[in-house]
Amino acid sequence: MKQTLPLDLKNETREPSPPFQLSAGRRASMRLEKHYRPSDELVDAVKVALLLRKPLLVTGEPGTGKTELGRYLAWKMGLECHQFDAKSNSQAQDLYYTYDALGRYQARQSGDVAEARSYLRFNALGGAILQVAQTTEELRRVLPDQVTEVKRQSVVVIDEIDKAPRDFPNDLLNELDAMFFHVPPLSNLKITAEKGYEPILVITSNSEKNLPPAFLRRCVYFHIDFPKLAELQVIAGDRVAEFEGSPALDDALGLFLKLRAENLLQKRPATAELLDWLLAMSAGGVDPLQKLSAQRQQVLATLPALVKHEADRAAALELAQKQLG
Repeated sequence: MKQTLPLDLKNETREPSPPFQLSAGRRASMRLEKHYRPSDELVDAVKVALLLRKPLLVTGEPGTGKTELGRYLAWKMGLECHQFDAKSNSQAQDLYYTYDALGRYQARQSGDVAEARSYLRFNALGGAILQVAQTTEELRRVLPDQVTEVKRQSVVVIDEIDKAPRDFPNDLLNELDAMFFHVPPLSNLKITAEKGYEPILVITSNSEKNLPPAFLRRCVYFHIDFPKLAELQVIAGDRVAEFEGSPALDDALGLFLKLRAENLLQKRPATAELLDWLLAMSAGGVDPLQKLSAQRQQVLATLPALVKHEADRAAALELAQKQLG
């Protein structure tokens, strides 16, 4: 059997483990877009957003596939996907471009006469609009190397917008409506998306704080509920194929759902943690064709994949031991 972990991690030999290479992880392939399974209700919301050409605002607890939705739509529609990860210090401008004003100032002090555009980097939505920009004389003059006659529509994911300051969504209202932005360092150049080629926007939120009403009015809204048992069986069996329809999967889902329902944990495990747990059990030698109670020690050893808070560790272990007998 191929070695997947270093030997003697408890260091009983007081010697280094023999050299070896970790086997390739499966998490990346598990998250391939082809595995994404949107619900009928989510599909309807996507259709409405596309028909109205409005951003789709998706909420739901972490790990329910909000961010994956944007990547899935890009894959399904054969489009490029750009992603912007909102942070606590994000400004609306950051969604469009970044300008290194200090770098240009220092360069000019040293005699470099490079133009402002050399210190400009277009970010997720800015780059997506630029790919489908209306070709104006001003755009040809200021950004001649960016002008293209072939319009390449794309999907833009604005991830976890609720992490940004409250002014962030308010500062996007007009720009999202008309799909344009200004670039002050380039003499306030206005770049506008060609009609019919506007980027498709998927905006996610963990609902950590309320978004402004004016922003909400400009979006199509959908909340992704936590999957039901039948949906979890499909998701798990599709992404960790060896567990599909197995006794071990039935046991795993029973324990997983009990951990969520008992209100014992400060951070309830989500779908992402479930899939990680199944992968950990598979790599740890758990046989999907056997009941988990017959493989108690291997299962208990993989619980760190489910628990994400120190205070939850003992409660999860106690419940798992009770479930496994």
